[in-house]
Amino acid sequence: MSKLSRLVYNKPFVLTLYFGLSLFAVVKSVIVNHIHDNYFIYKSGFINLIHQQTPFGPVRGPGHDFFHYGPVFGLIMAPFALLPNGMGVILWVLFNAWALYIAIKLLPLKESYYLPVLLICAHELMTSSSNVEINPFIGALIILSFVFIRDKKDFWAALMICLGTFIKLYGIVGLAFFFLSKDKPKFILSMAFWSVVLFVLPMAISSPSYIIRTYHDWYGDLVQKNLNNVGHSLQDISLMGLIRNIGHVAQLSNITVIIPGMLLFALWYTRYKLYPAIPYQLLLLASTLIFVIIFSSSSESPTYIIAVAGVGIWYMNLNRPVTGLEIFFLVFALILTVFSPSDLFPKSIRVNYVQPYKLKALPVVFIWFKIIYETVTRNFTTENNTYIGVNES
Repeated sequence: MSKLSRLVYNKPFVLTLYFGLSLFAVVKSVIVNHIHDNYFIYKSGFINLIHQQTPFGPVRGPGHDFFHYGPVFGLIMAPFALLPNGMGVILWVLFNAWALYIAIKLLPLKESYYLPVLLICAHELMTSSSNVEINPFIGALIILSFVFIRDKKDFWAALMICLGTFIKLYGIVGLAFFFLSKDKPKFILSMAFWSVVLFVLPMAISSPSYIIRTYHDWYGDLVQKNLNNVGHSLQDISLMGLIRNIGHVAQLSNITVIIPGMLLFALWYTRYKLYPAIPYQLLLLASTLIFVIIFSSSSESPTYIIAVAGVGIWYMNLNRPVTGLEIFFLVFALILTVFSPSDLFPKSIRVNYVQPYKLKALPVVFIWFKIIYETVTRNFTTENNTYIGVNES
């Protein structure tokens, strides 16, 4: 094993980098008294919930930004919002990092083979943590819905999907794993149960009329947000954004890109005899994590921790030995997707090219199309996938 390989599979090194980069970013913000506005936006979700005030509109905080989440998010934020800001924001960031770590660790990979996935995610996680974003937690919920369905824990898989959906809609993509369920009636009933529970639960510290009104307002808020995303300098980092900005097609409708994307995504379901194969299942998971980002006009730089987790899972799920093209795609993603928002990347290129043309999305789009190609062409019965876990649930 080469020195690089020993480093990649060195657990203390990987975990120190994975958690350490995010911890450094948030502690630094606390020390210099410059906590990111997002934390105050998130905190307002709990405050507005208990005071039954509309959460949608400018937050009375440093950034005067906007809240775009469901009322259940207020309950998630409660333990952190009740703490002093410095302690609350540090624990919030560590909670998100820990959730994603647990989800990746539970993947059906051999022991220690989850470490390269964490390493690939480490810097992108720091980007998300610098913005104290909830996206690592949302990514964790999507991955856990996959893990629990595989483990025949449909009741808990349904909770992961419903919780993600009731917080940020992205979690709904966990339904992509429906056909992996061994007990579909139980799964459907569990979805209904958790939907009711999560709808009613915030009423315990507010009121039924307030929650119903908030969901109505949330719908209008998301519709308006989607309209505002197009042309936004920091959002629409998606396949549609690439086409709009590189091809100068400002009036491009999202649906004209999303529908073909959904048809390509659905090709996974055509090879039903491969459903029990772990590498084929992991291909679906990687595709799902990437799809939800590159086909969303709401995608911004910190959102890409979800897609980069998909990239890491895709790379570790490849047939060995990997090809030169596959290595190129990974390196391309690390350079342009992961490092472009940081000081490790030339600022002039970032400001003049990466941001205006939404180029952060480009490597991930290439990888997603590679995943679709693998979905149709890979022969999983003849591969050397000894690094993949062998225990079928």
